[in-house]
Amino acid sequence: MAKKVLVVEDNDLNRKLFCDLLRAHDYDAEPLADGREALAAAQAQSPDLIIMDIQMPHVSGLDLISALKSDEALKAIPIMAVTAYAAKGDEERIREAGAESYVSKPISVMKFVEEVRTLI
Repeated sequence: MAKKVLVVEDNDLNRKLFCDLLRAHDYDAEPLADGREALAAAQAQSPDLIIMDIQMPHVSGLDLISALKSDEALKAIPIMAVTAYAAKGDEERIREAGAESYVSKPISVMKFVEEVRTLI
């Protein structure tokens, strides 16, 4: 059975790219455009991995990562953060929030797939 990956990304092109890459490598990709729905979607779907954009409208990916890691039923799910705004100290803040992995945009296709394989 394919591993399920919840992709929380507000940018349509990035969300499609991530899902296409995951599906090409036999993962079940579940796209989610609105970060405000991420917690409920994770609770309903119990994914094997969550790919989380950091910069989204309405809600911060860092806040979502913290909320996911504070939930007893969800805290064991690995989170791979992705962001285009890779400034000094960002990776540290992302890891402190609870993400197990961090990939900067624009992504390297091979690095993206390798990180997914490492986390699942």
